[in-house]
Parts: sequence; C-alpha cells; structure tokens
Amino acid sequence: MRYFITLLGLLVTGCQAMDPLSGAQDEHNPWWSQGFVQPAYMEVWVEDSAVIDVKGRLFRHTGRGIAAGYEPEDGTEAARGWGGGAGPSGVAVVGADLPQRIYVRWQSIVEPQTYRAWVDIPEEARQIMRDSVAWRCPEKPHRVSNYRATLYLGLAPGGTIQVWVYNRCYKSVKVARAQAEVEPLGPHLGKSGGHYYPQSEASKRYIERFGIPYGSW
Repeated sequence: MRYFITLLGLLVTGCQAMDPLSGAQDEHNPWWSQGFVQPAYMEVWVEDSAVIDVKGRLFRHTGRGIAAGYEPEDGTEAARGWGGGAGPSGVAVVGADLPQRIYVRWQSIVEPQTYRAWVDIPEEARQIMRDSVAWRCPEKPHRVSNYRATLYLGLAPGGTIQVWVYNRCYKSVKVARAQAEVEPLGPHLGKSGGHYYPQSEASKRYIERFGIPYGSW
C-alpha cells in the first residue's frame, strides 16, 4: 500500500510538471511578500506592521515606510477610488507561511491621523497566492509563473483598508476590506510630540483644490 501511494504521488507530480501551465520548473522565492499602497496624493507613512501566519506564528516588524502611490498632476481628481493596475512588489516576509492576520499602524498624513488595525485574510486570498506561483497564466503560457506570492494593503484616509493579491496572470484581485480604529497615542505611539511625517507640496496643492474624497475608497 505504501508503495502504491508513493507511486501515485510521483505520477501526480510528473503530470503537473508536464502540464504546459505548470510553474513547477519556474524559479520562485520561498517567501511571500507584503506591500502597502495609498490613493493618489493621499500620503501614508506606515509606522509598523506584523503578520500571524496560518501556523499561528507571529512575525513582528514586517514592513514600514512610505506607501506606494503616484501624483499625476494632470488636473483630474485622481485620488477618487483606487485606480487600476498592479500594486507594489513589497518586501518578503521571511520565515512566514501564508498570512492569517495582518496588523498595520499608519499615519494618514493628509488628515493628519494615526490608525491601527488587525485585518483577517480569507482562505480565498491564500488560494490565489498559492496558485500564482504554482501555475502560469492561461493567456500567456510562455510567461513564467510569479516569482513569489504577493499581498498588499491599500491604506486610505478615514482608516479604510483594502487588500489585494496577485493572481497567476499578474493581476490584482480584491480579497478583503477592513476599517481601522484611531490610535489613541497618536503618531509614533506618542513619542514624536504629535508630529507627523511631512506632507509633500504636490499633495497639499491637490487637497487645496479637490479636498479629501472620503467615501470613495
């Protein structure tokens, strides 16, 4: 019986390797990556983040710094909605299995306000992340599968959080949404005297003209 099970496993693995859409022979990073994005001009400074993986292990300080974004300065209300296209490639969460929960604390510089939240990551998201490195895109079978699974969080004024993952065709898929609470200690957990990360001049000009589009995220 044991021999039969081993042989069956080898056959399944072999069939996957022969499938033209299999990513089994492609090069992969063993760790998934986490990134942060902001709506256009709605500047965000991530103070800290953490991950609890599916094995229940806590990984602290998994990312910080300015969230990815763009400032087109084309005269449009570019901050409304999340726009389109891919998000940041992020930073590898070394040693972690796929995420079950993610913690993030950030400064919404344009308000200014500091938020914090734990975000639950659904199984749907993890399955897409697994598939993104296991298989190639059916639309482009000659393109290698994702180098690593990627998840990123959009952080917006008012404490809105949106979560995306990359699928096997390198496209962003929305998988979760959450509402953060205000961090009562303020920026830097009260250690900066209430001072926030400086806002860019482009962001100031945009908000003077269009304001902050609460409710559009």
